[in-house]
Amino acid sequence: MAQCDRKNNFSKPLDLQRVKTYFIKERKNLSNINLFSKPVLPADGIHAFFESLPEFLASANFRKIIDAIARAYQNKRPVVMALGAHVIKCGLSPLIIDLMKRNIVTALAMNGAAAIHDYEISLIGATSEDVAAGLKDGSFGMAKETAEAFQIATARGIKENIGLGRALGNRILEEKNTYTDFSLLAWGAQRDIPTTVHVALGTDTIHMHPNISGKDLGESSHIDFKILASVVSELEGGVWLNIGSAVIMPEVFLKAICVVRNIGHTVENFVTANMDMIQHYRPRTNVLKRPTQHGYEITGHHEIMLPLLRIGILSKLGM
Repeated sequence: MAQCDRKNNFSKPLDLQRVKTYFIKERKNLSNINLFSKPVLPADGIHAFFESLPEFLASANFRKIIDAIARAYQNKRPVVMALGAHVIKCGLSPLIIDLMKRNIVTALAMNGAAAIHDYEISLIGATSEDVAAGLKDGSFGMAKETAEAFQIATARGIKENIGLGRALGNRILEEKNTYTDFSLLAWGAQRDIPTTVHVALGTDTIHMHPNISGKDLGESSHIDFKILASVVSELEGGVWLNIGSAVIMPEVFLKAICVVRNIGHTVENFVTANMDMIQHYRPRTNVLKRPTQHGYEITGHHEIMLPLLRIGILSKLGM
């Protein structure tokens, strides 16, 4: 077989004399000074601050989310927050409650852990135990009051066909817990805002307690799924915010979208956002890409980004 005659052709320098160039003013640029940030002073106000943000990447997307929420509010379309537990543990409930009271956030959905923290805050004004310390002797997650409240609520949620979230909110109100004003569940019940809890059995502390019925938890949470699906059926023109849930709420959202489209509801034109410290596969795929063409991801700590989101919304709406 004849061998290829290479003759060192590949070692010759490339002749650049044939390179084609153009005048820089003919080029389309992705960055220009009209999009740059603008120095503002505290005295200029919060609206000026948001207007001063550079119109690039996350900053531009953040403003698009704010604009979408403001537009949904003005057009009386839903704005739904799907929450993970970290959002509540970081002390952000008062900000969400404020948005609920202003009729900006029209529905809430949360995983089981978020509901646990919400209930405990309403009861004692504190939550989030030292897991490492409690794990050593098996005492982690064994607070009896939380499990008792959940079991009572699950049974009531089934009996009255109101689901787990509303039943927990009603119980907090009826117990007149000392810190009820800090409870998302209680405010949801008080203002008749859909507030649903989506349980994955085996993931939460209360599932270790002998009085907890998996059957009741499952059935009451399934009622909440159907309530949330009803909310999603009206999402056209609205906004879905996934904040701090990497798995459960993105999966719940995807199934809710599927079932309402299956039934025949038009849910195509809406905005989604995922706000988290780290971007994960399921939020990116199930919240931002598959259901809509208008999905935005904002990476940052909830305790910084959610206050910014709220004040940006209020500034946009002139509240």
